[in-house]
Amino acid sequence: MNSRTEAFLAALLALAVLAAASTTPWLVFVLTLALAKGIAVLGILLLLRAGQVSFGHALFVAFSAYTVAFLAPKLGDATLLLPIGALFAGVLGLLVGLFVVRYREIFFGMLNLALSMVFYSLLEKLYTITKGTDGIRVPAATFLGRTLDRHGYEWALLLTALALAILCAVFARFYLASPMGQALSGIKTREARLEFMGVSARRVLLSAYVISAVMAGMSGALIAMTSRHVTPHLGYWTASGELVFIAILGGAGGVIGPFLGAIVFELVRVYAAASFADAWQLILGVVLLLVILFARGGLWGMVLKLCGRRA
Repeated sequence: MNSRTEAFLAALLALAVLAAASTTPWLVFVLTLALAKGIAVLGILLLLRAGQVSFGHALFVAFSAYTVAFLAPKLGDATLLLPIGALFAGVLGLLVGLFVVRYREIFFGMLNLALSMVFYSLLEKLYTITKGTDGIRVPAATFLGRTLDRHGYEWALLLTALALAILCAVFARFYLASPMGQALSGIKTREARLEFMGVSARRVLLSAYVISAVMAGMSGALIAMTSRHVTPHLGYWTASGELVFIAILGGAGGVIGPFLGAIVFELVRVYAAASFADAWQLILGVVLLLVILFARGGLWGMVLKLCGRRA
């Protein structure tokens, strides 16, 4: 697919999000969370290009969310909280990445999971600091010093999430097309060849890992300011599983796939929980099973096939 067609589809998806939020006000909250998770899944997409899957990426989402929760009473402005949350997550990603990029495949995934669960346990046990499973309430942030009402606040967060999603998607598109991004595919196919060419596979994977941590940090900051309440569950293994679920659902063939998968995931979960409160997990499982069996490229793969047939 050429860049013009991909840009057109991205614009179409953005307009659909805005139209849905305008016609159905309660979807503003749901779509904001979906876009936030899509940004985190976009970071996982970078690792998937290298053939690596992180089962503990919720670590960076939770770390950023708690950073925002602790700093919100003092700073209070979204224009400060968002970059600080992403920066802190990026620093943590650098520290963790220096260790985990030495490993590959299942060892890479399980080490990420183990570190995520260690952080989850700390959040749960350090009650005097984190309030344990009760979580921490996040006060409403201001935007450029302006205090907004509830309606304006929700729309400001949605537009911020949409703008960040577009910027991250454009960045990921150029990054994957760059020599560094092409080297990620080399790690998946023939890592030894990269080393023979003088390219350090660890450095290539570390750069992608740090970028993915920064994107997860953006996601965590948006989730904290949107839900206005953070709990240790943000770092639990099921939260990391959701991100991997969305990556499979949306498809790793393009940068739009993570957002398409996140939106469908959140909408299916909301409507399934409303209609079948005791069986919504089963519905999500069936949806994922159908995607694996009949659309291995995910929802984005289905879009590519549809566009190919029309062409």
